[in-house]
Amino acid sequence: MNLAVLGATGSIGASTLDVVSAHPERYRVLALSAHGSADALLGLCRVHRPRFAVLSGMAEDRALRARFGELNVELMFGRRALETVAAHPGCDAVMAAIVGAAGLPSTLAAAHAGKRVLLANKEALVMAGALVMRAARESGAALVPVDSEHNAVFQCFSNKDSVRKIILTASGGPFRATPLEKLDAVTPEEACAHPNWVMGRKISVDSATMMNKGLEVIEACHLFGLPAERIEVLIHPQSIVHSLVEYVDGSLIAQLSNPDMRVPIAYALAYPERIASGARPLDLAAVKGLAFERLDPQRFPCLEFAYAALRAGGTAPAVLNAANEVAVEAFLSRRIRFTAIAAVIEDTLDAVAPTPASSLAAILEADETARRKGLERIALREAA
Repeated sequence: MNLAVLGATGSIGASTLDVVSAHPERYRVLALSAHGSADALLGLCRVHRPRFAVLSGMAEDRALRARFGELNVELMFGRRALETVAAHPGCDAVMAAIVGAAGLPSTLAAAHAGKRVLLANKEALVMAGALVMRAARESGAALVPVDSEHNAVFQCFSNKDSVRKIILTASGGPFRATPLEKLDAVTPEEACAHPNWVMGRKISVDSATMMNKGLEVIEACHLFGLPAERIEVLIHPQSIVHSLVEYVDGSLIAQLSNPDMRVPIAYALAYPERIASGARPLDLAAVKGLAFERLDPQRFPCLEFAYAALRAGGTAPAVLNAANEVAVEAFLSRRIRFTAIAAVIEDTLDAVAPTPASSLAAILEADETARRKGLERIALREAA
């Protein structure tokens, strides 16, 4: 299998390349991408020797092109190059691991081209779920979720007519038990210190606000064809049970493993087969307990914003995602407080009316409008 890893220098990219390296007889890296980390990408190319490399956030640079050329790697620049490698005839599968809205066009290109899309970029389905799913149906592309929760559901899901509901689990993040009055003062470093998972900064903050779970609810609706009222979220602090499917007969089927992204990545790569992931096996006798609890909406208002965006339909989920991205970036750069993330999202949803999500252009226009409105609200908070 020839694989393109989009977002190769991130945590998902690193885990993917670790699994791939353990199975050289099965997988060949065709393309690797990074946004602007040229040296890190060059280092990966020395190890994996892809045919193509992409620096999506950089303009043409002849000196860099020459450095990659010494490895017989063709270096391309700009976002369009991501779409080129995602749809390349020699590519069999695409690991869509670019964080945020930036990953949507290349994910859609891979779906249109009929590839196996290993979907780690949840924002693609949040923003343009109907478009992506339609493209996959028409081209015969296989969408295999990589998020641990959706991958778990994918493993447990059968016969949609007999499914009562999906239960997505959430660790609760680093502030599950923090007194509410102290949340206003938490720092980016504290928000990024996830108790169970090693993740990028943006995704770690999303976990702390529970927006990641809201985005996953929207993604699950598209992937599994269930309405929002049949997607439930429970806090599970141990991050051992990655999600569950409840059937009409009262059965609950769950997928369990240690919190290691190599498990869902290996499953997505080899599906319907299974291969060694390199993850440490789960020792059930050593697990002291599995706890579950309901979410406190006062602590985690972002989850309800996601359900509201689903009910509103159209471009509302794209607006939600854009507002979250600019708010999280403002928090990470210390421009707003942690508790202001939810306020910026709510204000932006109120300010931008949803329109039909009938095309990629309409979705990207809504994304741009929401970012502008979100930044305006961030500026007002900075000036206050």
